[in-house]
Amino acid sequence: MKKRCEWATNSTELDQKYHDEEWGVPVYDDRVWFEFLTLEGAQAGLSWSTILNKREGYRLAFADFDYEKVAKFDESKQLKLKENPKIVRNTLKIKSTVSNAKAFIKVREEFGSFNDYIWQFVGGQPVINHWQSMGEVPVSTAQSDALSKDLKKRGFKFVGTTICYALMQATGLVNDHTTDCFCYSGKSLGEQL
Repeated sequence: MKKRCEWATNSTELDQKYHDEEWGVPVYDDRVWFEFLTLEGAQAGLSWSTILNKREGYRLAFADFDYEKVAKFDESKQLKLKENPKIVRNTLKIKSTVSNAKAFIKVREEFGSFNDYIWQFVGGQPVINHWQSMGEVPVSTAQSDALSKDLKKRGFKFVGTTICYALMQATGLVNDHTTDCFCYSGKSLGEQL
């Protein structure tokens, strides 16, 4: 049996698949960045399992995370989404997804891509941590503080430092697989190649 990070050990098959195939794997595609930004914001106050179970619902509700289309969702479209049981039906979270899409587009215009913008917060390379247990893993860092502050300044919502750190973990800006996990390598992707 594979040894996984503690949070994924006694979890659902969906959680384990996410842990094994996505968590900590570097993201470079802007649509995927918008997906994770949306899902991490939706998670606020909820479990990641809840969000994973609603991921397909989010994909359908938010135009397959096409930020250009989501930025154009008007008030009536947003109200209709509030009735959709396949997503988190929180008015502020729905509105923030639309306003975040608009802010996302502005970042792309300024930096060429959201990807180029966000990787600067870790110097362009994944931060590889060497935690022995999940108890050692922080909920925020100086980098997530800086990212949160900058995203807020640019008009993003649901991007507190804890959400930003979870985003960084999910997308491989930070690799927090514990040293006993089969996904841990102790090296960045660049060093492995």
